[in-house]
Amino acid sequence: MNKSALYKLSYGIYLITAGKEGRFNGQIANTVFQITSEPPTIAVSINKQNFTHEQIAACGRFAVSILDETTPMTLIGRFGFKCGREINKLEDVRIRTGKTGIPIVIDHAVAFIEAEVAGQMDCGTHTIFLGRIVECDILDAEAEPMTYA
Repeated sequence: MNKSALYKLSYGIYLITAGKEGRFNGQIANTVFQITSEPPTIAVSINKQNFTHEQIAACGRFAVSILDETTPMTLIGRFGFKCGREINKLEDVRIRTGKTGIPIVIDHAVAFIEAEVAGQMDCGTHTIFLGRIVECDILDAEAEPMTYA
């Protein structure tokens, strides 16, 4: 098996937020996808060792900010290379509180999606959370989503 074929898959870059009781966190993820249009449902894959995983499992809600292609490495690094157990990643980042009470990062976001967990699947190192969409909107219709392969 030539696993380098997997490097040909393309991904988006997303910022996932979750939490409860005033303790919120966020992380960069590359696996978010639509499952169905009726009812509107998405899935997100989160590493079980991440603080965001704990928070999604505990609160049953999450938000997805779809990042634009001009997102600076400082923002990606803050949410991708630091631990939310040790720092408040949302400090000094523009957010708005969504319908679910979860903060939505709006800095460099093309759009956002809020979801309530409708199911989950254990996938070894990760859990795939299914989320019923409760709100979504375009934040910058002119911006292009960030992708990578």
